[in-house]
Amino acid sequence: MKIFPAIDLYGGKAVRLYKGNYDEMTVYSDNPLGIAEDFVRAGAKNIHLVDLEGARYGTTPNLALIAEIAQKTGLFVEVGGGIRTHEVLKRYFDVGVSRAILGTAAVSDEEFLREALRLYGSKIAVGADVKDGYIAIKGWVEKSEYTLDEFFAKMQSLGVGCVICTDISKDGAMRGTNLEMYKLLSEKYSVDIIASGGVSSIEDVRELSGLGVHGAIIGRAYYVDAIDLSEAIEVAHDN
Repeated sequence: MKIFPAIDLYGGKAVRLYKGNYDEMTVYSDNPLGIAEDFVRAGAKNIHLVDLEGARYGTTPNLALIAEIAQKTGLFVEVGGGIRTHEVLKRYFDVGVSRAILGTAAVSDEEFLREALRLYGSKIAVGADVKDGYIAIKGWVEKSEYTLDEFFAKMQSLGVGCVICTDISKDGAMRGTNLEMYKLLSEKYSVDIIASGGVSSIEDVRELSGLGVHGAIIGRAYYVDAIDLSEAIEVAHDN
């Protein structure tokens, strides 16, 4: 299983939200590049970046910072947050981003998703952010018409190869991840699933790895020293 340590960006800083709430934001560092370089030293090969301003407003205010991280670390960089046009996709790929995550756009603009998959193939992933059983959009502040199951079925039928699935109720709460949800999804669907939200202990990493999910995102647990990144990479056999 691949480990994706995460940096959420807002105003050029590394931050974390509690359950997706912008009013409950903790700033962890003024130097996100330094954090990414720490990930490299811990043995990471991948990084998960979210532009929280982008998610909220559909813009790319942290593009230069994301470019710097991609170019200076050599990590496999996946980025999400407000990617809703081909122009934004091209911007990210032009600066060295490895994979772009479509969230709101994958839900609300099927034609854009189809065209992105046609142009970029496996460089496109989809974010499935779950709130009360439904897919949430626009930075988690609105609920879509899709249930989680309906959305996964549709993404698989469209040829999406990778879905980053987040249980918003677990995100940043440090109370464990939704193992039952990931077990059901991994048994039912053939897409690569990356677990996100509530991965808060080495035991979570071990259990997710045992379920056969493709990857796990580690966010707040890293910043509060609940998970040692090197140990997580070893337990997940991401080496």
